[in-house]
Amino acid sequence: MDPLRIVVAKPGLDGHDRGAKVVARALRDAGHEVIYTGLRRTPEEIVRIIEDEDASVLGLSSLSGAHGFLFPRVCDLLRSAGLDDVVVFGGGIIPQSDRLELYEAGVRAIFGPGTTTDDFIQFLVEVVERRSSNQPVGVGSSDGWHWS
Repeated sequence: MDPLRIVVAKPGLDGHDRGAKVVARALRDAGHEVIYTGLRRTPEEIVRIIEDEDASVLGLSSLSGAHGFLFPRVCDLLRSAGLDDVVVFGGGIIPQSDRLELYEAGVRAIFGPGTTTDDFIQFLVEVVERRSSNQPVGVGSSDGWHWS
């Protein structure tokens, strides 16, 4: 698998980034090019970074409870910028009851506490395989992700 260009971002005012850094390091160790944005980025800044870095995947991390606004806002801005082919996944403290709305907004997978690095790396392997065979990337389900 060719390496992906992946942006890992912390939208909003959430100041906890240990999980995002673990994800970024695991993705880098798996051979991908990873750009970590740092803390407290606006959705507009995140989309600008995706454009500037020509990234194909975006990982969003939220522990503050603002995922219900921030994740859909980023997805909307990506579509407005013509970047609807960017695969968005999320992580953090995101209740099951909030996930369907995030999937409908464009988030393709959500990984919560206890997710192994192998889980999200396998997700990216499947994304690449589906893209290379012109299959839809799909949307998440309540228990991880599924393909439409």
